[in-house]
Amino acid sequence: MENVGSTKGRLGIIAGQGRFPRMVLDGARRADCHVTVVALSGLADPSLAALADVFCWSGLARLGRWIRVLKRNRVTRVILAGSVRKSDMYGRFRLLKLLPDLTSLRLWFWNIPDKRNGTVLSAVADEFARHGIVMESCVEYTKEHLAPEGVLTRAQPSAAQFKDVAFGWSIAREMGRLDVGQSIAVKETEVIAVEAIEGTDRMIERAGGLCRQGGWMLIKVAKPQQDMRFDVPTVGPETIANLRKSGARMLVIEAGKTLIVGREEMVAAADAAGIVIVGRSDGGIGD
Repeated sequence: MENVGSTKGRLGIIAGQGRFPRMVLDGARRADCHVTVVALSGLADPSLAALADVFCWSGLARLGRWIRVLKRNRVTRVILAGSVRKSDMYGRFRLLKLLPDLTSLRLWFWNIPDKRNGTVLSAVADEFARHGIVMESCVEYTKEHLAPEGVLTRAQPSAAQFKDVAFGWSIAREMGRLDVGQSIAVKETEVIAVEAIEGTDRMIERAGGLCRQGGWMLIKVAKPQQDMRFDVPTVGPETIANLRKSGARMLVIEAGKTLIVGREEMVAAADAAGIVIVGRSDGGIGD
């Protein structure tokens, strides 16, 4: 299966958790790419092995190994796909658990001024570039899955929800600009919860606990200067399940910048739960 010729058409995927790595892999194969998958241990789906040209497992904090595998397979383009819970990197005995290699240790402790997602991932991209590997937009092969603008569900926003969207949108955008988190929970022009290191799903649970009567909305946006190589906002059926369980009634996502995993399934779940889904851009619905 190995093509010993040109590196043109060769793609590497660093695969984390969730369905997105499979979506990227399927899109790359449709584009006739030779795909090397470096699967993150304990996170990636083992079924990717049967679909990739080259497949291997690696630890989360083994950046040097990722680079060696890609270079050995003459890969010059790479995509980061799938989720990694950053909070796991701050657990007890984290160094023993993660067993970082020297490349990762140097980057984490000496080469970056802060640990915000954008800073860390930009440093990872720079390290790839030092070895002749370009990190590409993570939606390069999945652009058809980006959220459209407008109401995606049968249910329509109420007047009160329009007001909350207008109130919360600029706040969520500012949170993105500061690289703190991608999501906020809003009800009756009040911010209930803000996403930070815990991630969107845990923030949804926290918002449900703080607003037990329900009826709140989740607003999830990209950064104003979103780097599409990494950390692109993502939603899917699991998002709707968590929102339903926590009493939310609306999901607002940024059109053209948010990846939808399993759109038909997600919209059907929202319709069944009575949750409104809206794709919005600046100056859109609610203004």
